[in-house]
Amino acid sequence: MYGTIARIKIDPTRIEELKALGDSMGVAPGQVTRYVYQMDADPGELFLVAVFESKEAYWANAQSPEQSERFMQLRALLLADPEWHDGAIVSVA
Repeated sequence: MYGTIARIKIDPTRIEELKALGDSMGVAPGQVTRYVYQMDADPGELFLVAVFESKEAYWANAQSPEQSERFMQLRALLLADPEWHDGAIVSVA
């Protein structure tokens, strides 16, 4: 498996919009799951986690026009660009 973790900053009053956007997006081809964590210390700091079946599925999605559109919708809600961290998933319980 392969995926990404992105640290994002959002106005906490827009969390419901973010949830609605995520619900409308569903999952991309080859995507296993997606999580969004809201930090206790700062409700405007979130971490998005997207898990894909493979590195190839991840990159096919990342380069698709559909993902570009989804990202533009997400980015419109954020205070700054996400900090992306891509990599292989080495352990799952």
